[in-house]
Amino acid sequence: MTGASSGIGEATARHLRSRGWDVVGVARRADRLAALEAETGVVAHAADLTDGDAVAALAAWLEETGGVDALVHVAGGARGTDRVEDGDPDDWRWMFEANVLSGQRLVASLLPLLRSAADRAGHADALFVTSTAARVAYPGGGGYNAAKAGEAMLVHALRQELNGEPIRVIEIAPGMVRTEEFTLNRLGGDQAGADALYEGVEAPLVAEDVADVIAYALDAPGHVNLDLVTVRPVAQSAQHLLARGPLKTR
Repeated sequence: MTGASSGIGEATARHLRSRGWDVVGVARRADRLAALEAETGVVAHAADLTDGDAVAALAAWLEETGGVDALVHVAGGARGTDRVEDGDPDDWRWMFEANVLSGQRLVASLLPLLRSAADRAGHADALFVTSTAARVAYPGGGGYNAAKAGEAMLVHALRQELNGEPIRVIEIAPGMVRTEEFTLNRLGGDQAGADALYEGVEAPLVAEDVADVIAYALDAPGHVNLDLVTVRPVAQSAQHLLARGPLKTR
C-alpha cells in the first residue's frame, strides 16, 4: 500500500496488520517506514511514485518476493489554496503527478501481479483513496479538485476496462479528515491556518476512521464490490456545509 509513512496510509497499514494482512508499506520517507516496520511488521519499501523507474522497480521487487493481492493507493496530496487565476503551475503539475499519474503507473506495473493473485485466490483488489473534492469544486481548490477528479475518472474507467475479470476496483472518497500533515503541507507549513480549518468542528474524521472503511472494503466477500464509499464526519453534511460548534438536536 502507498502513502504508508503518515496519515491515512500509515493508519491503514497498521489496521490491516492488526487484521492479519501482510502489508508492504510504500512511501518516500525511508526513515518513517523503517520505524513503522520495526513497530508493526509492515515491510518497508521506499519509493517516489512520481518516478516511473521507481514504480517499475517496486513491481519487480513485489514479483520476486511473492506478488500482491491488493493494491491500496493512498498516496497523493494537495498544494496551495490559490484561486485558479493565481495558481502556481508547478503546484498543479505536482498534484497531477502525485494523484493521477502515480495511480496510472501503479496500475500499469501491478496489474499483471493482481491478475495472478486473482487466478490463485479467486479475486484481487485495486483500491484508491480519492476525495469528496473529486466531485464538488470549491474556491481555492481548483488544482486539487482537478487532480482528484482525474484520479476518480481513472478509477471509473479501470473498473469498466476490467469488466469480466475477478478484480474489484474500489474508491473511498473521504471528506474532512484531520491528520498530522495533509492540511499543514497544503498550507506550506502554516500550523495556525491548519488548526483554524478544524476549529469548532465536533469530531472530524481521523485517519483511523478511513482505515476502518478501507479494511471493511477489502475484507468484504469476494463477490461484493464497494464501487464508491463517501465518508464524512456528521458535522459535514456536504462539501460546503460544515457545522461548527456542538452537534445538538433542534
